Amino acid sequence: MTAPLPMPHNRRRPGCPFRPDTALERLREEPELPRVSTFNPQLGEFEAVLVTRLDEVRQVLADPRYEAGFAFDGSGPRTVMNQPGILLNYDGDAHTHYRRMLSGAFTVKRVRSLAPAIRRVVDERLDALEHAGPGADLVEAFAGPVPLLVICELLGIPAEDRDGIQRRSATGTDVGNTLETQLENFAAMAAYMGELVRRKRAEPADDILGDLIRRHGHELSDDELIGMGNSILVAGHETVSSMIGLSVLALLEDTDQLAVVRDDDSAAPGAVEELLRLLSVAPPLVRQAATDLELGGRPVKAGERVVLSTLAADQDGELVPDEPTRLDVRRRPVAHLAFGYGAHQCVGQQLARLELQIALPALLRRLPGLRLAIGFDAVEYREDALVFGVARLPVTW
Repeated sequence: MTAPLPMPHNRRRPGCPFRPDTALERLREEPELPRVSTFNPQLGEFEAVLVTRLDEVRQVLADPRYEAGFAFDGSGPRTVMNQPGILLNYDGDAHTHYRRMLSGAFTVKRVRSLAPAIRRVVDERLDALEHAGPGADLVEAFAGPVPLLVICELLGIPAEDRDGIQRRSATGTDVGNTLETQLENFAAMAAYMGELVRRKRAEPADDILGDLIRRHGHELSDDELIGMGNSILVAGHETVSSMIGLSVLALLEDTDQLAVVRDDDSAAPGAVEELLRLLSVAPPLVRQAATDLELGGRPVKAGERVVLSTLAADQDGELVPDEPTRLDVRRRPVAHLAFGYGAHQCVGQQLARLELQIALPALLRRLPGLRLAIGFDAVEYREDALVFGVARLPVTW
């Protein structure tokens, strides 16, 4: 019996981490909706409908009858899918209630005000990288630390705690770990965030948790704040870290595109949108049909789980008719699905954009001779992680 694939929605071509696997691309043309066997250490092995077409991925994400939330079990151990306060665990009015609270921390005005702090973090990491080099693992020295330091600063996490945060975040997004390991890790995450919440309740600081407590502390339990804090921490760190590493790899492979990002001050916003579309590193979007439904005239039965491939959808010719699998940082931005779609669209997406717009040009300008220290074919990937990315990126300059 063939073992289930942990990430069937996110399979890449061998040797080409920027393009869907050929089998995944072919599924867009199949007349029937494919059912795939997949595995998650918290859900176990399960069969799911795999959706790859752009219009159908959007349809599922916009239709509230495809539910995102899972029922809480108060007697069971806390997990990502069994923790109050995590937005992905709610639908309808409950989701709107929690989302409205979190959205206040990520307004456009507030995100823009963070630009000086992000530039400071980026410059400090580049100073350290330049001083230690030439030669480094860019994931360890830059792509990992920059978003971690930014999100820890936003949450008010002390500097001495950040190594532990990074270790627990990496463990939590590795689907290769056993359920026992995941439960132990999430318990450690919850314990740490619980202590942080208690300190913030006693003395709210000028950070996201402090702001939530000042505005909504009377409405939110510690358990809910723990869920909110950990979801911001993991989502705000892992996805941006993976995007930095994989974006640098994509640009190093195409030096003409790299030169545009490095040399044109106005190119960063469009380049980031194109990289977000092409690379689609986000974690799997899983839904469950609340009733019998149809998708493109094809049946989806009540209770069936649905896994959505934003990787395949974002390289669908319906979204980008002109060479959708090619990186073009001058391409006019399109309405990609890198941050989801509909009610559950990523609440922190503007912060992620800003970090990438600052970090990528700054790196390329500081180290104009940046290049891979190994062959492209030797780069290792986190293929079975919840967030796809490079495992290590040895570079020199």
